[in-house]
Amino acid sequence: MIRDHGSPEGWQRDKTLEWLARLAPRVRKGSATLLEGQMRPSFIKEAAAAADIDDYRLLLIDCDDATRTHRLSVERGQPELADANMMNWAAYLRREAQASSFEILDTSHLSLKQSVDNVLRHLID
Repeated sequence: MIRDHGSPEGWQRDKTLEWLARLAPRVRKGSATLLEGQMRPSFIKEAAAAADIDDYRLLLIDCDDATRTHRLSVERGQPELADANMMNWAAYLRREAQASSFEILDTSHLSLKQSVDNVLRHLID
């Protein structure tokens, strides 16, 4: 990753550019398309501009740290992911979404079905 992209951030940027370029033909045809990931909003904006995609919405799917810790540790069985780095990354994404006025879907008190239904509504709108 570092050899090919310079850094983990470089990999994330390059892959975001690649993914949106691959999705662009579907988007131009009017297909509802969901790209899910934990990439920097600035990389998404850059990639959308490079792929000539101007009709898109960014939605941060978020939860509080206690819920995140429970979901990672108990529901996913990956307690090693519920560390300070993960919580800091979530806080960074939340600040970026707030600064850019992106919608934030707080799933802290939602079931999985309720969360999915909310995301699907964004695809249909």
